[in-house]
Amino acid sequence: MFAITILGNNSAIPAFGRNPTAQVLQTQDDFFLIDCGEGTQLQMSKYKIRRSKINHIFISHMHGDHYFGLIGLLTSMSLLSRTQDLHLYGPSVLADILELQLKAAKTTLSYRVHFHKLDKEGVIAETSKIRVESFRVKHRIDCFGFLFREIRNPRSINVERAKAYEIPSAYYEQLQQGKDYVTKKGTIIPNEEVTSPAQKARSYAYCADTIYDESLAEKVKGVDLIYHEATYLKEHHKRAAERFHSTTIQAAAIARLADVNKLLIGHFSSKYEVLDEFLKEAQEVFENTELALEGACFRIG
Repeated sequence: MFAITILGNNSAIPAFGRNPTAQVLQTQDDFFLIDCGEGTQLQMSKYKIRRSKINHIFISHMHGDHYFGLIGLLTSMSLLSRTQDLHLYGPSVLADILELQLKAAKTTLSYRVHFHKLDKEGVIAETSKIRVESFRVKHRIDCFGFLFREIRNPRSINVERAKAYEIPSAYYEQLQQGKDYVTKKGTIIPNEEVTSPAQKARSYAYCADTIYDESLAEKVKGVDLIYHEATYLKEHHKRAAERFHSTTIQAAAIARLADVNKLLIGHFSSKYEVLDEFLKEAQEVFENTELALEGACFRIG
């Protein structure tokens, strides 16, 4: 499984039943929470996202609509007797804020939080199946996007054929790396006899809050699914620029330049109640666009 669930898709102010930004990337082994705006816990309950599955949280920047729900989530995890470690990635000042909040409440969490300072581009996290990279975007304050890529072996094993050749399972990892197998009698079993090229690793890019910036396209080139903010409709492009946000057609232009498979747009301004025009405008530039509607789950690949 490799899918993104939208928990919040609004910008600074909750409005029209929409909540501030939060998403969960779900894989077979891990859930990755991306930003944690106000109301995230309620949204997790509503859409049946288990807190206990989340071991990695990524906070893109220090605007409240992207992290005001965090302290509540962390303390709830403790109240529910969580014991497994949690990895938190964000600007360095976030650690100070959380420490102050916990100290003021005289709260000690029941689990350990490993804080990872977010201050440069590059690989910031890696599990057995997923590698996460950070990249800078252009906003009013320091802000980072996140790129999630599957880690896959180059080859896939045909288990039935491998068994027919009596290749021990202990050798399967080497088969996945493309190596031939040599029997005890010295017979070489060519790798291609028992393997095939693995499927392309799936990828997801979260571009956080950003002004229109064409250099961003190179950072997310060719990903399967990209999320790009579209705070305003195209007629408000000047307001978008003044506030370091993007419009519908600007988000779509980045998707087209990056040659991605699919675009999600969100972070809608609370000035808009109906979102139909957002989709219409974006699809005029990049057809394979969808709205990041709350509760929607988008499978990748």
